[in-house]
Parts: sequence; structure tokens; C-alpha cells
Amino acid sequence: MEHSWEAEQAPPAPPASEVSARPPPPLTHEDNRGFLQMLREKKERLGVDAAKVEVRFEELTVEADVRVGRRALPTLLNCAVNAAQELATSSHMCTTRKKPIKIINGASGTIRPSRMTLLLGAPGSGKTTFLKALAGKLDSSLKLKGKVMYNGEEVNSSTPQYLHAYISQYDLHHAEMTVRETIDFSSKMLGTNNEFEMLGEAIRRKKGVINKVDQDLDSFIKATTFGEGSNLTTNYIIKILGLSECADTLVGDEMRRGISGGQKKRATIGEMLVGLARCFFMDDISTGLDSSTTYEIVKFLQQMAHLMDLTVVISLLQPPPETLELFDDIILLCEGQIVYHGPRENATGFFEIMGFKCPSRKNVADFLQEVTSKMDQKQYWIGDENKYQYRSIEKFAESFRSSYLPRPAKDDLCRTNNTGKREEILTSATRRISRWNIFKACFSREVLLLKRNSPLHIFKTVQITVMALVISTVFLRTNMNHKTVLDANKYMGSLFMAVVIVNFNGMTEIGMTIKRLPTFYKQRELLALPGWALLSSVFLISLPMSLLETGLWTSLTYYVIGYAPSFLRFIQQFLVLFAMHQMSMGLYRFLAAIGRTQVMANMLGTAALIAIYIFGGFVISKG
Repeated sequence: MEHSWEAEQAPPAPPASEVSARPPPPLTHEDNRGFLQMLREKKERLGVDAAKVEVRFEELTVEADVRVGRRALPTLLNCAVNAAQELATSSHMCTTRKKPIKIINGASGTIRPSRMTLLLGAPGSGKTTFLKALAGKLDSSLKLKGKVMYNGEEVNSSTPQYLHAYISQYDLHHAEMTVRETIDFSSKMLGTNNEFEMLGEAIRRKKGVINKVDQDLDSFIKATTFGEGSNLTTNYIIKILGLSECADTLVGDEMRRGISGGQKKRATIGEMLVGLARCFFMDDISTGLDSSTTYEIVKFLQQMAHLMDLTVVISLLQPPPETLELFDDIILLCEGQIVYHGPRENATGFFEIMGFKCPSRKNVADFLQEVTSKMDQKQYWIGDENKYQYRSIEKFAESFRSSYLPRPAKDDLCRTNNTGKREEILTSATRRISRWNIFKACFSREVLLLKRNSPLHIFKTVQITVMALVISTVFLRTNMNHKTVLDANKYMGSLFMAVVIVNFNGMTEIGMTIKRLPTFYKQRELLALPGWALLSSVFLISLPMSLLETGLWTSLTYYVIGYAPSFLRFIQQFLVLFAMHQMSMGLYRFLAAIGRTQVMANMLGTAALIAIYIFGGFVISKG
């Protein structure tokens, strides 16, 4: 139930142990509105007002080259022939036989800030491609024509990362991390972990009207205080998304118990929402959520859009009426063409002009998606049934462009390009993240994942210890001869077993890397996570593991088998095995990144292992 924060004045703070035991107070819509209003006033007084961002797209067309006919089927023969043809095409020996298909066809429009825009369309209408094109996250294999501009500046690779955020419909997270840790990592990568802390310190230090300060402080604490060991921005996002109950629960996966599908979807939203970007493009965020939870989340997003001047575009499949009323504008996308783009209140009026009326019993969102369908269009016809003719999507789009689009007044559009340059510069200065901070965030996460995967590493340690004891007793030689080739073969056999076991231990990297690849690719695209930061962290974490495993093997086998008694030779063998272990781990990580799937990576790993043993050679005596 909604209630104002004035009616919920908290008594004096109880002891810290009592606070940690109690559940956090819920954040209502009124509480959130009061907090955002206070946040806006404080930023205006500090002179760090963030700029509004108007998104314009002109003649936006996205094409994909696809094969047609029998060659489009992914059979083994077709894949081989297509690969050969691609190779010949790159060598200019022949031309490729592909047909261009338009996913988005000549879309134009303006998305205004401080407003909520709903993107409607049937599955396959191009909503995901449209949102990715607006966010500048389009796949490189697609051809983009036209312009996408933020405040008149065309979007490209140099557009600041903090300015826009795309929220995918796929929930890809590390199963070993909790919800809080996942959102925390995103906050560190996006550089927003200190904004609320600075605001809270400014409120505490302010001298003036005591009641006003107390009121602001109470609103700030209610919105951002929850749990320990987390920044305040993360706490706020966890509260508005309703993740307080599962904040310290592992995300989980198919084999590990974790949070539910709806909670994963909210964690995916929070992962990008914590960045406090100026433009949000959200793709099917209601998947896995009930209508009540969807309404709550969209209501909080509406308050953020209106009070923080954000530009928000949300794609929903079947929004209920109460959720639909939270939006200011609607974009209706059908087969890659914009059929309607304007205020929500005028959507049904446009189709009435075309001769179709929404019944009072019908949900407006369902009506808008069905009125362009050939199967469902006739039931909404308000004229004579004998005169009804199917109105194609092209005709709707043409009517909208020619008659309805010029109506909005020019003064409704946003400000000129030069407005807000000072605010953008200030924001850019506070959002720049050093390479050292990026590395620290990645390294701390790798340490955390190492702890969570400790059973695997303990098992590997026990395994190599048992194998070392077995091999040392098989080759047990207290007084070995050093005169014949047969004596040398015994030493070569023990060394060969050491190399084999060290290489096999490195193969565990294939499964671990394959499991992490989808999450890495998502974070590289959306969080600007550089590959060097992740790779260097993984390499540094693997050093102590290699030292431990090779050290155990060398210590348990060297003197028991009866190699040279020199301690220098002992160190040399230890270093050789250590280098072999590092080589095998790096090799299998590389093969996993190439193979992309478990089956392909295992095949490549087995082939590499066989190649190492075959081309490693063997010793032949001089005689």
C-alpha cells in the first residue's frame, strides 16, 4: 500500500545488531518520489545537473544478408559449401549468393527525454534490432543505414558509455555470485559507486533549517540503507526492483539452486540501471514477471524518467491496462516499419481516422497489435462490412507519415544541440574510470569466484596428490642404474607421466571458460569490460594454483623415484612442470574461446593434446 514518508517517521535508531537482524523498510512509490525530488534539488544546487538527451533517428534501415532456398538450411554439406564459398569470395574468385532482408525499413522519429516510451510489436517485428540500433549496440554483421543522433550528435564508438544503456532480454549472470555482488560489479564498471555517498555526505554537512535536513536525511536513509558491504547506489536499485529478499542469494543456474526466473530478470534490469545512464533501452523486461511486479517496476522507472529527466524506451509484449497508462508515448512497430509514434492518448484516434475503433472491453495494447494483423483486423472495422478492405502495414505507415506525423508542434521537441554541454562535460569527468580501477574490480571478482569454486580446486589438489603417490610407488627406485638405455627409459616413463597429468589438469579450463563466455561477451558489450582486464586477472589467479599443484607433484615424486639428488635439478624440474601447466591452461582457454561450445572445444582440446604427445618426440640413444 502506498503511503507518504511523513506518516512513517522512524524512532531513534536501535543498536547496529538489531538493525541488521530486521528486514529493511519497504520503499513505496511516495518514498521514491520524495527521494528523487530531493536528489534533483540537491544536484541543481551543486550545479551538476545532468543533461537531457533527445534521441532522433532518420531513415533508419537495418539489413541482413541471408542465404535463401536449400542453402539456408544448416546441414553439414551446406555449412562446408558455404564456408568454401565465403573463402572464395574473400579471395575475389566468385560472388556470394545472398539476399538482403530489411529488418528495419526507413524508420524516422524523435524520442523525447523526461517521457516514458513504450515499444509495441508482434514477435519478429524487429523490436530487438530497433532498440540495439538506438543504443548503438547493433551486431557488426548487420548493415546500418540512416542516422541515430543524441542531441544532434551521431552515435558511434566514441559516444560515452555512461550516456546510454541497453538491457537485454537474456539473463546472463555468473551463477556463483549473489544478486548484490552482480549489481555491485556493474556499478564499479560503470563508475557510479560514489554518487550517492557524496550526496549523503552533503546532506549531513548542510547547515540550515533543521526540519528540512532531517526530512531529507530520513528520505535518503530509507532509500539507500540496506545490508552491509555494498555501495548506496546498489542498495537503492535493489530496493526499487524488489530484490531485498534475495539480495544475498546466489544467482544459480540449471545445476545450482539460486534465485527464480523473475528475480533473474530484475537482476538483469538492475545490472544496467545502476549505471544511472541518461538513455535506457529495455527489451522485453516483463518476461518471467507477473503483472503486479511489472507494474511496480515500470512505476519506479516512470518516476525516475520524469524526475531525473531520463529517456526511457521499454519493449513489452502484452502490457496490462494499468501498466500501459504509465507510458507517455507509444511506438508501434510492424514488420520493421513504424505504424504509429506519438502520445499514448492519440493512438486509438489515429486508427479511428483509418476506420478502426478499439472496443471498450478491449485492452488498448492488444488492439494496437491486432489491428495491423490480417487475421484480426476485420473485427475492428467500424464502417460497412461490404466496403471493408484489408489495410496493409505499408498503407498504415504511409498514412502516418503523410498526415499524422507533421502535427506535433516544433516547440514540443527538445532543446538545441549546444544546450547541456557544460553538464555533459561535468558528468563525463565524474564517470571516467581508470584502468587500475577496472583491473581491481575484475581481480576482486576472480578472487570471489575462486572462493566459490573452491570444491573444484580442492578436488584437483587431492587428485594430483593421489596420482603423485601412485606414480612414485610405480617408479620406486632407490638405487637406479645410469648406464644403459633401458635404465633411461624408466626415467623417461616417469617424466612422461608427469607431463601427461599436468596437461590433463589444465583441461578443466575448457569447461570453466565455456561456461563464462556468454556472460563475458554480454559484459564486454554492455559494461565495456575489456578483455585484458579479465585475462590478466585470470592469469594472476592461476599462478598460485599452478605453484601448488606442480609443487605437490614434484615434492612427492622427485626423490622417491630417484632422480638426481641435486636440489638445483629439483628446482629445474619444478619450473619445467610449472611452465607446462601454465601453457596447458592458456592453451585450453584459447581453444575454448575459439570453439565457443563444449563439444567443439573438447574436440579441439583432444586434438591439441594428441598433437603435443605426437610431436613431442622421443629419445633415441646415439649408439
